[in-house]
Amino acid sequence: MRRADRLFQIIQYMRGGRLVRARQLSEWLEVSERTIYRDIADLQASGVPIDGAAGVGYILRGGYDLPPLMFSRDEIVALVAGARLIRAWGGASMALAAEEALVKINAVLPDAVRTRTEDIEIHAFAPEMTPDVRSRIDFFESAAAARKSVSIAYADAAGSPTTRVVRPLGLWFWGKVWTLVGWCELRRDFRMFRLDRMSAIAETGDIFRAEPGKTLTDFYRLMEAEGHGRP
Repeated sequence: MRRADRLFQIIQYMRGGRLVRARQLSEWLEVSERTIYRDIADLQASGVPIDGAAGVGYILRGGYDLPPLMFSRDEIVALVAGARLIRAWGGASMALAAEEALVKINAVLPDAVRTRTEDIEIHAFAPEMTPDVRSRIDFFESAAAARKSVSIAYADAAGSPTTRVVRPLGLWFWGKVWTLVGWCELRRDFRMFRLDRMSAIAETGDIFRAEPGKTLTDFYRLMEAEGHGRP
């Protein structure tokens, strides 16, 4: 976690006038108590009204709030357009998260700025997206993050069926088609599989390590060496 994110979380934990001890914060944020003491001192020095002391606990005085987020018009357009694209073309969980993120951003924007999000006429529609493809996007994103090997039943462009065990590394979106980038255990090489050509997917129960030559970074290097570049 970045330090800026940790400082933000400390303030969130103190909301509501709760007394919070450094030990609790260190456990929640997975850092040492010494780091928490240093962070608290820095927040106090920057003007955040935190009362308390080491060994007693800390409390955030009432009436304090974080300053509103300020975005330029171009940044707001990018955020709204991106959320709408994910809502149309992303996985089910991703689409819901994009909506929730916009709600949170709107909640802290000044009124004059908030109205700009309602005036952005950028929309995306994806009648080709099916519930199966949306669920596969979420499935592979989660599997790649957890480094869980997966088994897929797949048909190539000619319709020939095959079953592969793959290490999911990432997802690529090509405008209307999502593909899984992975290390294929059968071919012992990188392969890309279209999500809409899969008939069945499942976790194998195996966890893979980031082995040299089999990572997404290695795949990008291979793409660049072949002149394709990376996304």
